[in-house]
Amino acid sequence: MSVDAIMHTEFPKGYTVLFGADGKVILTPRSFEHSSTIKSMQYDTIVSLGRHAKVTSDVYIDFPADENSAPDLAILREDARREGKCYSFEDVLLISEVVSTSSARKDYDDCTAKYGRYGIPVYLVVDPYAREVVLHTEPTTSGYSTAHTRAYGTGKLPIPLADGRTFTLDLDELPRPEPEVDAR
Repeated sequence: MSVDAIMHTEFPKGYTVLFGADGKVILTPRSFEHSSTIKSMQYDTIVSLGRHAKVTSDVYIDFPADENSAPDLAILREDARREGKCYSFEDVLLISEVVSTSSARKDYDDCTAKYGRYGIPVYLVVDPYAREVVLHTEPTTSGYSTAHTRAYGTGKLPIPLADGRTFTLDLDELPRPEPEVDAR
């Protein structure tokens, strides 16, 4: 898409528009649940790993021979270095995607296969609508061989990282969707 076309395009309200290095335009629906869940996970990374831990949100990760990804949350090795504007998938210790109503299939299926294929040690799907998280470990060429599901409100979930640190996700503090009220 050309710069001129972008400048004259009216994108739908309520979406974040991301422009990939490969020329793709990605529309992601914005919701309070999505945003507040990412914020809660970022807080847990500070508590678990410290204020200066390498943690990204919506920052491109370079996956060779595949489109780049900008995961909702990624925890990187402490010695990770950007290559150009991206970090390499080889620097990633954990990726988490927060399910949106329109992204469930992608987050549960497509991303599980992709992140496993590239050997991301831990993939965490956080689903505010199902009120559960799915922790994938032991990557394989087609996904992950291990998946554990934990419900919101069941305490703290310690997640060992490949570098010996532990990221602890507080399942009691993850925000739950609020019921929609008729706007009249």
